[in-house]
Amino acid sequence: MKVIVLYSGGKDSTMALDYVLKKKWDVKALVAIKPKNTEAYLWHYSTVEWALLQAEAMGVPLILIRSDKIGPEEEAKELEKVFSRIKVDAIVLGGVGLQKTQIKAVEQVAKKFKVNTVVPYQNYTSEELLRKEVKAGYDIRITNVATDGLGIDWLGKKLDGKTLLELKHLSEKFGFDLLGEGGVYDSFVVDGPIFKKRIEFLESEKIWDSKTSSGYLEVRNATLVSKQ
Repeated sequence: MKVIVLYSGGKDSTMALDYVLKKKWDVKALVAIKPKNTEAYLWHYSTVEWALLQAEAMGVPLILIRSDKIGPEEEAKELEKVFSRIKVDAIVLGGVGLQKTQIKAVEQVAKKFKVNTVVPYQNYTSEELLRKEVKAGYDIRITNVATDGLGIDWLGKKLDGKTLLELKHLSEKFGFDLLGEGGVYDSFVVDGPIFKKRIEFLESEKIWDSKTSSGYLEVRNATLVSKQ
């Protein structure tokens, strides 16, 4: 089956790609959409542009679209540029299916081109998928937070077994989704089983808004390095 993977560079879309590769589906491209600002409904803002390094590290083609659209339907229309260029059977999304707005918006565009929408882990709970991602050996870094309970200290933090337990405690205390669905937090994968090289952040800054208690990691320089 010929597919494209909607790719933010985060843990869930990376795990979706992992699923696709294990299925031996033909990945025509990863599709990353970088919004103009943090107000986008569907797309991650921070570090998306560095998916170019991830694609190179994994040996998979990537299409990077920069978008100034705001609103689910308008943002999803950016995918028309891809479907008009590449003939595929399906578009694959990460997550556990809680992002109904995103899925519906993508489905509406995909149907126009007779393309199916696949969410491989939609029957998982948030905790099940997050544990699977960590156990699989992915090096996940938190790049954006927007919820009570997650402060500036979480920006750039590695999500491993220890921090997963801490995150679970905070999610129960403050009532946010453990996987980060709904824009609670975003992530970026710097290494993992399907990476031939790992990514190293050379220059970054934590951008924080004390009024909204939210912020993101702005990566200004990054590079690929050989794995030991």
